[in-house]
Amino acid sequence: MSSLRATMSALSNKHYFNYGGQGPLPSPSLKAMKASWEKVQELGPFTLNVWPYLANEIQQTKIKLAKICGVRPERISLTENVTSGCILPLWGLPFEAGDRILISNCEHPGIVAACMELARRLGLEIDTLDLEVFASLCKKPDEINDELLESLEKSIKPKTKLIVISHILWNTGQVIPIEAIAMSLNQKPQKPYLLVDGAQSFGQIPLKRSAASADIYAFTGHKWACGPEGLGGVVLSERILNEASPTFIGWRTLKNENLIQEDIGNLFHNDGRRFEIATSCIPLLAGLRSSLDLIEEECSEEVRIQQICLLSNQFWEYINDSDCFSTILKIRPNSGLVSFTSKDNKSPAKLTSLLGKKKIWIRSLESPLCMRACFHITTTAQEIEKLIECLTRYTNHS
Repeated sequence: MSSLRATMSALSNKHYFNYGGQGPLPSPSLKAMKASWEKVQELGPFTLNVWPYLANEIQQTKIKLAKICGVRPERISLTENVTSGCILPLWGLPFEAGDRILISNCEHPGIVAACMELARRLGLEIDTLDLEVFASLCKKPDEINDELLESLEKSIKPKTKLIVISHILWNTGQVIPIEAIAMSLNQKPQKPYLLVDGAQSFGQIPLKRSAASADIYAFTGHKWACGPEGLGGVVLSERILNEASPTFIGWRTLKNENLIQEDIGNLFHNDGRRFEIATSCIPLLAGLRSSLDLIEEECSEEVRIQQICLLSNQFWEYINDSDCFSTILKIRPNSGLVSFTSKDNKSPAKLTSLLGKKKIWIRSLESPLCMRACFHITTTAQEIEKLIECLTRYTNHS
């Protein structure tokens, strides 16, 4: 058993494959949050004594996140989750009526709905980039990436202002070549902004080059990083900090909340604080840093993704060899997400419910209609065998 797994009480009584939804919280992280709450109360929740402590917690967390993302701490903005990390800077971009947003057909409904509403309000047009089609290709990863970049190139129009895409697709598990996309966009005359949903990448794969090359790279701490829910972040490019105006505005957004009447044209911070709003739960920062430390102590980024892929490939091979199931992604996964369907069209929701009764937890998805299992460094071979055993039994006898 891994030392990290031993700290997760949530894994002691179930077989868990839902890291892409939420990761288990290690007990040291829970203790770190409790200690932080106690410290705040000791200092006084609103006294002159507490502010240096709160400022240090924020700065240490940004330094930690910046190191993982390969950027300066000033480019990090703390948020509640991936959705707010995407939307807060997105709504501040300098759009004009007639501008276009290109969004993939494998994005999470939250960001899709936000783009649709933004388009309705501002008179924008939305175009769709078909990424789901690439899951069915049986080619080398480099060849698939080349075709993906070619498809992106054909989909960009003169008025395309923004590209919205995930680093790891939440419904197929495919890893998207973000750095190559960013390089391609920089050569366009209009230089479209690149917004990346990093919900499934942060805590799972090395992401320095990708996060640093995007304009907006939003992530969360409660999935693969196994931190507390309610805390995430977003990496912002220099041009976002210079060109985007905040839409949600609070005292943390402002350079000086006492001088807003005197300096109307220079209200907002020029760093990541530009998209932070107001009071947030500071003890969560200690919890996330603790989880990130524990994951780093377990193994390096490179070893982590190797172990994850070893496990996901083991399950993917079983599904591909099975007479009862079929994988969505037709090449070996290079992430920990494996989505699959029943060949005889058994209900994913029903199978997921049956597995849950055996304390085996996977997820059913609506688009595409399938089941999804996630494998992390805390997953064991025995758990995978149990999942396979139950899937086989249910499909053969139901």
